[in-house]
Amino acid sequence: MTLPSTTSSRTDLAGKRILLTGGTTGIGRATLHALAASGARILTFGRHQAALDEALAGVDGDVGGLAVDAATADGIDRVFAALDERLGGIDMLVACAALGAQPVHEMADQDWRYVIDTNLTGYLACARAAILRMARQGGGHLLFVGSISTEIKAAGESVYAATKAGIQAFAETLRKEVADKGIRVSVIQPGSIDTDMQECSDEEKRAAVAAGRMLPPEEVAEAILFVLTRSATCDIVNLRIEPLIQKTG
Repeated sequence: MTLPSTTSSRTDLAGKRILLTGGTTGIGRATLHALAASGARILTFGRHQAALDEALAGVDGDVGGLAVDAATADGIDRVFAALDERLGGIDMLVACAALGAQPVHEMADQDWRYVIDTNLTGYLACARAAILRMARQGGGHLLFVGSISTEIKAAGESVYAATKAGIQAFAETLRKEVADKGIRVSVIQPGSIDTDMQECSDEEKRAAVAAGRMLPPEEVAEAILFVLTRSATCDIVNLRIEPLIQKTG
């Protein structure tokens, strides 16, 4: 029996207007390269100009960026003003910007609040601004990078897990609120990934990747492209991706 081809119904990323948050390091930077290679038109941002310049210098294509803080309302306003001017709208939001954290009782008050504003409030603010634009044009796709920390609840990750659990609940509820507007909502839940957030040396991270205890960020970037390229009527709600030997405690 020959199955019908679904290739033609997949979403082509060429020319898509994509806002990528946190595209200067880790998963975000790997995703920046993958999206650019797919022909998307991209605006990205990060907190530090030097990291932004380095990320943009290694990418070919229609890619722009600015140095702003996702934890601030002013920063998000600046991003979407630049988005409207440069791309004239938004087809997809890929939210990657995030910070690691210590247990809440080991952090200064302003520090744990800043992590929440970056990891959770910043996602909600970007989603709101994107939805207002997508609803006017008849659809779009929101993709949030969450974490399996919401499931494993490892000691030491109370603040970080709280932000990622918030994203998970937000996304799963939001999709029911915007589906009738033609807007899809997806969450990628990575496990242990070789990023700057890992508190170990580059050599230790390379050894962990080789041993199947950590994944390179490019694996997650490929998963993000898979989700974004499904057909307009297919919504990958949750996609969990982790190394073969994932630490769960």
